[in-house]
Amino acid sequence: MDASELQEEEREVLASIFEDDPAFKQISDQCFQYKIGEDADMKSFLIEVVWTKEYPNELPRINLDAFYNNHILPSVKTNIVEQLTAQCEGILGEAMVFTIVDWAKENHVELMAEQPLQVVVARNDVEASPAETAQTGKKKEKKEQLSKAQKRKLADRVGVSGERPRGWDWVDLIKHLSQTGKANER
Repeated sequence: MDASELQEEEREVLASIFEDDPAFKQISDQCFQYKIGEDADMKSFLIEVVWTKEYPNELPRINLDAFYNNHILPSVKTNIVEQLTAQCEGILGEAMVFTIVDWAKENHVELMAEQPLQVVVARNDVEASPAETAQTGKKKEKKEQLSKAQKRKLADRVGVSGERPRGWDWVDLIKHLSQTGKANER
């Protein structure tokens, strides 16, 4: 079989395997994406596999440059691509997309071991001046703008001092007991 027939056969197999999997997307006839991990997880990533004209006799292009992967450190991306490419080299001439995805899912923790849980974005363009650092340390609190009616209602509720009066949340025992009813007498 030539490369185009092998590609068509793999496309059909992938469609049947991943038909109910929301993490898998076929972008085009030669481009497939698979999201590994949960959406809100800093250790999740999106693999994009792009076939060349001679695929599966040539290695596919494995890409992690999707917008979804912006939180991943460049060194981690490079490591993942290198390891996935090494997996592909072992199965050259065969259908690879399912094998790549399956291997990445199984080794997800090891692939993302170098990725921190939070990424700190550094400012490379300019260094902050001491005055700017002092200003960012003391942020002004923006006061809420209230109408006269809102201010009056707030003053009625909390009083002139801005505090609620003593006992504002106390329960009236007589009223409470009258609502609960009397206990059955024997």
